[in-house]
Parts: sequence; C-alpha cells; structure tokens
Amino acid sequence: METTALEHSPLGHSTQGADHYDPTLLFPIARSDTRTGLDAPQAPYGADIWNAYELSWLNAKGRPVVAMGRFTFSAASPSLIESKSFKLYLNSFNEERFEYPEIVQQRLHSDLTKASGKEVHVEILSVRPAFELSCAPLRGTCIDDQDIEFAPTAAPTPETLVCAQPAPFVRENLVTELLKSNCPVTGQPDWASLQIQYAGPRIDHAGLLRYIVSLRRHGEFHELCVEKIYGEIMARCAPEELLVYARYTRRGGLDINPWRASFQPKEIGQTRTLRQ
Repeated sequence: METTALEHSPLGHSTQGADHYDPTLLFPIARSDTRTGLDAPQAPYGADIWNAYELSWLNAKGRPVVAMGRFTFSAASPSLIESKSFKLYLNSFNEERFEYPEIVQQRLHSDLTKASGKEVHVEILSVRPAFELSCAPLRGTCIDDQDIEFAPTAAPTPETLVCAQPAPFVRENLVTELLKSNCPVTGQPDWASLQIQYAGPRIDHAGLLRYIVSLRRHGEFHELCVEKIYGEIMARCAPEELLVYARYTRRGGLDINPWRASFQPKEIGQTRTLRQ
C-alpha cells in the first residue's frame, strides 16, 4: 500500500482529543489502495467486526452513559476506517448530550455509513449484561503444538502452503494463536487468534503453521492480513470452501475481527477470546 494514502491520517502523529462531537475526525482509506499488489484471489464474502469498549456520552441531564459498541463493515465497502481516527471520533461523543441511546446509534450509523461508503450495522450494548459474557477460544483443532523447525523469515512464505500427500477430501476447522503482524505505519505489533475452516484436499498442517508464523514481520492492516491469508490458501491449496477469521487483541479500546469466506456462513461467532 502506498504510504501517501496515510500521510494525512492521525496514525503515527500526535493528536489532541475533541471536546465536542466531530464526524470529520473519521479518516477513510480506499480499500483499493490497501489491496495494491495483492494478487491472490479475493473473497466474495466478508466483513470487519469492530468492538468498542470505551463508548460514552451524556444523557439529557448531563450524567455520563457508558456502553459497548459493535460495528460491522462489509468487506465490499469502498473504504475502511483508519483505527486511530475511529477512536478519536468515538471519543468526541464523550461530552455531548443525547436524550436517548437510539439517537447515538443513529448518529453512528449515519457517519460510519457515509465514511465507508456502504451500510454499516451498528449495535450499542449495555455494559452490565456484557460483564457476564465469558471468554472462550475460537472453536477448532489447534495446530500450534507441532514439533517442527521454524527458519527465520523476513517476509511471508506462501510457498509453504501445500496439500498433504496423500490429500484426501476433508472438512477441517483449524485454529492457531500464533498470528502476529505489524502496523504498516507505526510498526507496533498486532496479535490475533486465527480460525481457518475449509473443505477440500487436506492442507499440510506443518506448512500452514510455518506460513502463519512467517507473517511475524509483515506490515499490514488487520483486514489486509486476513485477505492475504485467505487469498494465498485459496491460490495454493484450492479448497472448495474456505473461511478465514481473525480476532485481534484490542488497542485503544477497539478490537478488529475480520473474516473472509468463499461462501456465506450461517453465523460468525462473537465470543471474545481470553486475550481480548
């Protein structure tokens, strides 16, 4: 991705918080810019699910209200939202009075839909019931305990993605906790749990884990890392069905959970992992 696309974003720069509601703080980035150089197949289905744990405003009498927000952006939207700008935008609600939570929800929906270019699903969740939600790992067979050798790599190694020999047709739900990439601007580490569901020739688990680990020095946004993983698996292993879902640890009160699939799944789990 061209770094010029981020020259005017708040990411990596000192910023001052707003003391009033300000939708102009949102900084959209064209997805077409982020996908430059991504030659692997694109997923026909997908979304980016953001959870905001620091959402607040004032009620009509000036009493603070705290809540959680969940925002689902279609992967087909023209633009994604740069995460620091999203945080600054949410903070701009802190000192504004709103008579009803529905007004906040409508404002969020309108601003985010306009910024991303496609309908955004907005949920406001009460923190009291949310306190009772338990954490759970992503469902699937963990591939992390394989006793294999890892060679240091400066760049991702998609060539390690191969089908097993022999390669019978299987349906597998695989999970790893070892995904790490880096912010392309600040270099800060991004950590995630990753779920890979597929149907097709059996993928070699050792090669898959080597590929995931090879992303440790890769600089890319969360959404593009998931698209890259999806595309490389599809290109090199040719599964009939594929879903890639990452739940990233939160930063600045936000976590981002992108998924990409070759089919429309019945549901995408929303249970937080322990690291979130």
